[in-house]
Amino acid sequence: MNGRTSQRAQLAASRLVASQVGPGPGRCDFEMCKGDVGERLLFDIQRLAPAITARAPEMEAAGRIPQDVVDILKAVGVFRLFLPRSHGGLELDLPTGLRIVAALSRLDGSVGWTAMIGSGGPLFAALLPREIFDQIYLDDPDAVIAAVTQPVGTAEVNEGGRRVNGRWPFASGCLHADWMGGLCVVTEGGKRFPSPDGNGLLMRGFLMPASDWQIEDTWQVAGLEATASRHITLRDKQVPAANFFDLANGAPCLSGPLYQSIRNVLPLFHAAFAVGLTQGALAELLELANTGRQQLHALTSMRDSEIFQYELGRLFADLRAAEAFQESQATSHWRRALAGTLKDDALFVEATQAGAWIVATCLHVVDGCFALAGGSAVYKSSPLQRRLRDMHTAAQHAMIQQRHYTGAGKLLLNAAA
Repeated sequence: MNGRTSQRAQLAASRLVASQVGPGPGRCDFEMCKGDVGERLLFDIQRLAPAITARAPEMEAAGRIPQDVVDILKAVGVFRLFLPRSHGGLELDLPTGLRIVAALSRLDGSVGWTAMIGSGGPLFAALLPREIFDQIYLDDPDAVIAAVTQPVGTAEVNEGGRRVNGRWPFASGCLHADWMGGLCVVTEGGKRFPSPDGNGLLMRGFLMPASDWQIEDTWQVAGLEATASRHITLRDKQVPAANFFDLANGAPCLSGPLYQSIRNVLPLFHAAFAVGLTQGALAELLELANTGRQQLHALTSMRDSEIFQYELGRLFADLRAAEAFQESQATSHWRRALAGTLKDDALFVEATQAGAWIVATCLHVVDGCFALAGGSAVYKSSPLQRRLRDMHTAAQHAMIQQRHYTGAGKLLLNAAA
């Protein structure tokens, strides 16, 4: 663990691990555990699982991840998965980092979503000038960024930078964020400008310290309730020019392979989340079936029913296909990152195609798990009803909508012409 990680985070994690794991040769201490970083992270997550899952109802009722759980995630290294080692990060390869996101999503949907959003922060920040990136992370490698990519703000150019006004929805993790950001349409004298390619408007993202923002309590939703994905607002705020970045075509301030293009990897983050959440749903269905439960009017128990076994087998096959597609696409993207070609526009099409299919497939599996569980799944005490709501809410994200198949179809037609 990096020495700059907060003592509070280390203490919270150590206490929780101690409460879950007794002394002995099987214990993996956070500071002392040897071996592969990814394997150690997965081990730590597995050890923390009982305590985190037990608090899911509490987190959902509160509409946020409690600070002590955030501190635990920091201590494990969740928000440093893709931060460069030069700044105290783990700088994992893409497939390994996404396996960590999936593992956390398997524990709980809101925790997994929070980890997915928070771990991607350094990829956004890498588009800023190096001095701003250093300002964010050098003193705090666990700094959390909550950023929204909807262009619902305006940035009026002036001599000192840009005057920003806007109200951005879906700012996941804003209640524990250190920095927050949004996407703006750039204006000058109230006039909007076309983008360099002429296909839209000139847009720029920006980041500012969380203390500069207002957070509105608007997150009353069907699923992912503990993510605190509220609206964030800036009114007539002067933002320095150095705090802006070009999300679509900006040059990264870091040289690592993964920082070439956040746009081309974001859909795979959503796919990893969906895979992990679905693994959790299937595990919960199996646990229910293995209690010996026999549903009303059924001739045998769930686990001994051939109909249940058949449907379970089909769902498991679909999940395995989604897992394989996710791993294959993440590995392919990582190879392109190592080759220096991650910014290729065709990779965005590949990623969105994969993300849309994986999320839709996982949605089908989660729906199937809920249906097979029968009437008991509708109660708040059943984790399957939370999985259902979380998965449907996650599947509404613009990044993985079915309309993105159009890009893959066009690419295929052009290649065959």
